[in-house]
Amino acid sequence: MRMEKSEKNGSGLLYERVASELASLIELGTFRVGEKIPSVRQMSRRFDVSINTVMQAYALLEDRRLVEARPQSGYYVKARIPEILTAELCEKTVNSPAKVTISELCGQVIKNMMNHDLLPLANAIPHPKHLPVEKLSRMLASESRRFSEQSISYEMTSGIERLRVQIAKRSLMAGISASPDEILVTSGCVEAVVLALRAICRSGDTIAVESPFYFNFLQMIGEMGLKALEIPSTPREGISLEALQYAIEQNPVKACLLIPNFSNPLGSMMPAERKRELAELLAKHEIPLIEDDIYGDLAFGNERPVAVKSFDRKGLVVYCSSFSKTLAPGYRVGWTIAGRFQPEIERLKTMVNLATSSPPQLALAEFLANGGYDHHLRTIRRIYAGNISQMADAVASSFPEGTCMSRPSGSFILWVEMPPACSAIELYNEAVMHGISIAPGPIFSLADKYRNHIRLSSALWDDEVKRGVVKLGELARGLLKRQAA
Repeated sequence: MRMEKSEKNGSGLLYERVASELASLIELGTFRVGEKIPSVRQMSRRFDVSINTVMQAYALLEDRRLVEARPQSGYYVKARIPEILTAELCEKTVNSPAKVTISELCGQVIKNMMNHDLLPLANAIPHPKHLPVEKLSRMLASESRRFSEQSISYEMTSGIERLRVQIAKRSLMAGISASPDEILVTSGCVEAVVLALRAICRSGDTIAVESPFYFNFLQMIGEMGLKALEIPSTPREGISLEALQYAIEQNPVKACLLIPNFSNPLGSMMPAERKRELAELLAKHEIPLIEDDIYGDLAFGNERPVAVKSFDRKGLVVYCSSFSKTLAPGYRVGWTIAGRFQPEIERLKTMVNLATSSPPQLALAEFLANGGYDHHLRTIRRIYAGNISQMADAVASSFPEGTCMSRPSGSFILWVEMPPACSAIELYNEAVMHGISIAPGPIFSLADKYRNHIRLSSALWDDEVKRGVVKLGELARGLLKRQAA
């Protein structure tokens, strides 16, 4: 008769014995980093224990950070490289608001991202290989024929109604109840954020942002004559609410611009309770939040994380997103749910470009209605979870000792912290010479930080990308040797 999980044997609880035996096999190298371990059913038969016992054993191994679960794939041996867990969160780390200077380095990085001769490890863009290219192309053609006059005409500023209906339905998964009339279609998420900043702020105003933060938004803030106030963040929970509260008390913060779900570049996901606390803190001070949720649909788990907008009771959260990371970056279709700021944002949209291109809206509306978007998301979530894991393994085995990295639970971005003596800018320059593009850490801050950090993209994982990561590790080790000489 099979023993249940609550029963003990000579060496303790059964699930602990199963976990201990698997841990030993991992330590001995029977199962190596990145390899799949036996399924729950296989281990149940092997040890003649219940499936629940094996599940407890695997949960214990996950807690010990020896294995990780990949959605719809199984359990894999986890890379044992130190994880970036903390940031300095004391009051002194909140610097004064800074004027943004347009960085020549940012321009070089963006130019190299567009250079198809370079291995695109800098690009936070999905690879066409994982996108429904043929299906979208067919729908673009068929919908343009079906709505021939609409496809070549100016649509109303708010966007094609059928698309707004589909977006409103999908917003429920992020915890947002919105009518189609509350949605404004934009030319990508960037335009949504720009319109929000213009509606809320005036030249000289201070914007609170996470640190590190997406470099293009930092440059955008500077172009608009605004000041950026960097608030420290951690890879686990995102922006420090304690530091943000202190900053608000010490500075005239006009608005916050954040990426709460799988931030760029940290990959952090703010827990739902912290999102609620953030919404309440900003509401107390009547400070608007511009929420970029462009990565929210790329969670590795089965449930999509909620948005901060779901806790908005005053219309202060301007929610921004797009299909650029999930379906079609080149279509440039995004949207905003702007609360009390919608009339002004709509007015600005009319002035800027009147309306978003109609054919991509028609194609995406059809894809959302009949193209199997949820099936597509399940597929790419599984792919990106595997890609991140394999890239982390490659970094762990190739980069210098003392390297740490984030452990995102969504998206395809990895934030890597190298030893202090390893210059990210020098590594960037050497990488370009070897045909590889990366994003160096200093461009993600205005405060001369992250000198030994880089952002890598695992949107694609194949043998060429793996060789590129191994080469980066070799270059990083070379930099350290020259520093030590």
